Amino acid sequence: MSKKTLLLLLFILVKIVFQYFLINPVYDLHRDEYLHLDQAKHLAWGYESVPPFTSWISWIILQLGNAVFWIKFFPALFGALTIVVVWMTIEELKGNLFSLVLGASAVTFSVILRINLLYQPNSFDILCWTFLYFSFIKYIHSYSSKWLWIAAITFAIGSLNKYNIVFLLLGLLPAILLTEHRIVFRRKNFYFSISVAILLIAPNLVWQYQHDFPVVHHLKTLSDTQLVNVNRIDFLKEQLLFFLGSIFIIIAAFISFFRYPPFKKYRVFGWSFVFTLLLFIYLKAKGYYAIGLYPIYLAFGAVYLEQISKHGWKRYLRPATIIFVIAFFIPFFKIAFPISSPASTVQNGQLLKDFGLLRWEDGKDHLLPQDYADMLGWSELAIKTDSAFNMITNKENTLVLCDNYGQAGAINFYSKHSNIGAVSMNADYINWFPLHTKEIKNILLVKEADDPEKDRGREKQLFKTVKIVGKIENKYAREKGTTIYLLENAVTSINKILQQEIAERKSRQ
Repeated sequence: MSKKTLLLLLFILVKIVFQYFLINPVYDLHRDEYLHLDQAKHLAWGYESVPPFTSWISWIILQLGNAVFWIKFFPALFGALTIVVVWMTIEELKGNLFSLVLGASAVTFSVILRINLLYQPNSFDILCWTFLYFSFIKYIHSYSSKWLWIAAITFAIGSLNKYNIVFLLLGLLPAILLTEHRIVFRRKNFYFSISVAILLIAPNLVWQYQHDFPVVHHLKTLSDTQLVNVNRIDFLKEQLLFFLGSIFIIIAAFISFFRYPPFKKYRVFGWSFVFTLLLFIYLKAKGYYAIGLYPIYLAFGAVYLEQISKHGWKRYLRPATIIFVIAFFIPFFKIAFPISSPASTVQNGQLLKDFGLLRWEDGKDHLLPQDYADMLGWSELAIKTDSAFNMITNKENTLVLCDNYGQAGAINFYSKHSNIGAVSMNADYINWFPLHTKEIKNILLVKEADDPEKDRGREKQLFKTVKIVGKIENKYAREKGTTIYLLENAVTSINKILQQEIAERKSRQ
């Protein structure tokens, strides 16, 4: 086995193992992770908020026992594969040992380390962006139609994971038009490969059509509730922070397109970057949507830096460059990762605030970063829900109805009752109500802290007994104050009421 292969395997091993030590055990899973895990029990060609790929991975995790180890393994694996693709790109660009280690280090010690903490579509999205760019580099080298097919398949799989990869295409196609590579538009295989991509994506498009394109409603909700608080200046600041310790490598990549003759044919990537980033800025996208742009430029930059440091005193800067990338990232561990307890993190609040990490989707600063607060209170909620569930004699006629998908998913994940089946009118859970398989007589109602109807006047008309049986007390949890109500012995058909409410909700989408 060669030295290069051993080094690559070492990076992969370090990357995957390292991810398990970056979250303090006091934290639960993130609210989004619960939704993705529950999708494994309801496989389909689409969902309210995401395409189907994540549900396929969730199904594998479910077969492996739904353990936290596997939940954290897959995003770490996708991060490791991103390193592999950057490594392959550097080799394709004729890079040697220094550029390989520099590029791999830059990917490893970057914002991707944080992205890979959570089981969300983002990790695989970044991998797909990187591999699609790699495929186009291979095409530029060979003009072999094989790489058009591979790029098309990568785009299709990426689209079935997260629609965000469309922005890569919207940036790359006009960039190709500005360069000598526009000849690709005259090739039949280019259009055949596009047809294959559409064919692979088609089942999801059909699902969207059959369900009145819920992605449009999701994007509108996202725009109204989250993107409205996105500041374009903050977006640009975040771009600088994502790869702060290795930003000089990215800058070197753009210089190389003009100063290094072998890389002039890759100027298409410079234009592609500009077009995609401008599109994100125009649409007021969240900062992390653009992370997939960067790994490929770390490959270009690493090779260029290797070339300009071949001779003389510059050779001695090579080890220092790698050490700098790693050492620069070390101070960020305590502020960028939930390594410390929530109380300790709050004590470092000013530093977190300075980096904008305390700003939530509502545009306001809070005690903890939003992702951290979204990983607290869930097991407490499940324990208290189980306690209330145990009080009910006819459990088979009981529904656990939650305000949001995080609550429903967390209860399903942590509950000792495998058949508890918590649902919500929120996200995909609105399609998973068991209204045709059980007659509902009792409800465990989980309501958010800001619920305006705390007296439960409506429910008191529908049930003989209505009482509070629990509340989330964790002061650092985003769900602090979430209350559990026990509604027993319905006096009317709850199934019909819920069917009407579901129909009304869907008609408003």
